[in-house]
Amino acid sequence: MDINALFTDEGLRNFTATVRDQHVRDAQQYGQIADIVRRRLEQTPIDGDRWLSKRLRAWKVARQLKAMQKASGEAASKAEALYATYVNEVLELPQRRATAEAKRLERKNGRQAAVGAAVAGSLNRTVTALNTPQEQPTGQVPQARPAEFVAPESPFGQWPMAAGGERPTSTINDYFAKGEQG
Repeated sequence: MDINALFTDEGLRNFTATVRDQHVRDAQQYGQIADIVRRRLEQTPIDGDRWLSKRLRAWKVARQLKAMQKASGEAASKAEALYATYVNEVLELPQRRATAEAKRLERKNGRQAAVGAAVAGSLNRTVTALNTPQEQPTGQVPQARPAEFVAPESPFGQWPMAAGGERPTSTINDYFAKGEQG
């Protein structure tokens, strides 16, 4: 047997098929021998036997042959599992890795495109906001109140402060120009 042939798909398939077939034949033979031995021992008395001694003795001997039959059947299954595992873990692995890498790159490119679109949208909104005229566009909330709402006669200066009623040293009117400036 060429050991290098085991590392090809056809070589391993031939090897596992040969081993599987051999184990299946062995399992059949062990089963047949177990039946023959059991029946023969059930019919063969030994001096001093009691009424179930023959059957018990035959079952004990045949049980070992049945265990051999079961082990050969499992070995045939393991030969098929060997081939399936080899195909899955060795032969198909490069293709699965290439597919996974392609999916990973596709997701990465999709994320980069989404981030790029978000950045472009943000920049467009910023440029639009910076290039709008100073007049307040309709439908938007003004950024600051016009000067006419802040007047010296504002009632806010008349109310006492919550902590003891002290008057602040400055008022809101000190921060804004009084009246309209030009």
